[in-house]
Amino acid sequence: MAASSNSSLSGSSVSSDAEEYQPPIWKSYLYQLQQEAPRPKRIICPGEVENRPKYYGREFHGIISREQADELLGGVEGAYILRESQRQPGCYTLALRFGNQTLNYRLFYDGKHFVGEKRFESIHDLVTDGLITLYIETKASEYISKMTTNPIYEHIGYATLLREKVSRRLSRSKNESRKASVTNEEHTSVEKISSLVRRAALTHNDNHYNYEKMHNFKVHTFRGPHWCEYCANFMWGLIAQGVRCSDCGLNVHKQCSKYVPNDCQPDLKRIKKVYCCDLTTLVKAHNSQRPMVVDICIREIEARGLKSEGLYRVSGFTEHIEDVKMAFDRDGEKADISANIYPDINIITGALKLYFRDLPIPVITYDTYSKFIDAAKIPNADERLEAVHEVLMLLPPAHYETLRYLMIHLKKVTMNEKDNLMNAENLGIVFGPTLMRPPEDSTLTTLHDMRYQKLIVQILIENEDVLF
Repeated sequence: MAASSNSSLSGSSVSSDAEEYQPPIWKSYLYQLQQEAPRPKRIICPGEVENRPKYYGREFHGIISREQADELLGGVEGAYILRESQRQPGCYTLALRFGNQTLNYRLFYDGKHFVGEKRFESIHDLVTDGLITLYIETKASEYISKMTTNPIYEHIGYATLLREKVSRRLSRSKNESRKASVTNEEHTSVEKISSLVRRAALTHNDNHYNYEKMHNFKVHTFRGPHWCEYCANFMWGLIAQGVRCSDCGLNVHKQCSKYVPNDCQPDLKRIKKVYCCDLTTLVKAHNSQRPMVVDICIREIEARGLKSEGLYRVSGFTEHIEDVKMAFDRDGEKADISANIYPDINIITGALKLYFRDLPIPVITYDTYSKFIDAAKIPNADERLEAVHEVLMLLPPAHYETLRYLMIHLKKVTMNEKDNLMNAENLGIVFGPTLMRPPEDSTLTTLHDMRYQKLIVQILIENEDVLF
């Protein structure tokens, strides 16, 4: 029953440099089935029904039996009515004719109509989507079950020509900022191509930091026909036809999303801010080893603040720290945090600490938190150090690299202890709760673990040359 053919609905019309781009073969079988699906036929009640809910129309027939509903539908495929249950007054049912039988669905309303997960503005849309789904799943159940067996996702040979062109753009002069090289896509025809091709181009870019990142899939309603970028099949239905990665824009079926590798290449245009953004997402979007906030702040602190008394312990003005945060969110790596703008180095240290506190997943991740705490409790110093090293290896690469770079910096801070009065223990007190938080939001757990958090950071600073 499987069939496939070329389709003009490839989702992009590419011009200029990308004129020679040939999309993969989008499989049109499921699209054809959607076109064939029965259309909804509303059976109107001839008289006015008492106590009709205001959110139902004339398709509502009041309290009638299943047998009466079946008779009203008259065996017409796609015909539907709404009725109130005889057995459970106040409960409503959608009676729908499909496949030579009458199907009855419990109907709900909470501002939108639904019988399952999907919510609709109108009964007509609900029935339209239901008929499409029923028809396709009836006609192509075996085909759908095998959709993921031969994906186009890994077959990136078709994009060779365009990939080389995009790669050249992404690997322009080293003097250009990495951010600029990525955002230049915004002004080219490349943005019109699918995220699948963009992923292929970035994957083969030598300058790309190959951190693994899961896709951030969310249910999405596509306007107009869309094809899955994993299996190349049509995404059927009226709403919520599939999922889209909110970081890179990859569009796939919900069932296909389970098979997509953890190779998300975030699109800078989709990253709205720097603070509060997932660490791996940010560094992949900017094609950098570490978050630019960390690099820029540490560079500024080491240039003019290492001897400042109480470095990292003394707080800067909150309003000014918020200004720095806004500057990074607005200007990215072009943010100006120089002494001309912020003469107080404590504002910069405050902005760096705030960045770490605002991370949705801490630098020392929730997954590794308890393992670090357990390691800190080991009484023997050598065994404790070995345990810490083993847990470090479990951190995601971008988190590990950020932590490594920060510890090298904090070691430099301790080397200026005579001036700044900050040793590894003091810095552990400051950075313990900043870099690691318990998975459960428990004040009691946080208070109990504070001394271990401090000890972990102290160990990392004192032994950064051995541990990293």
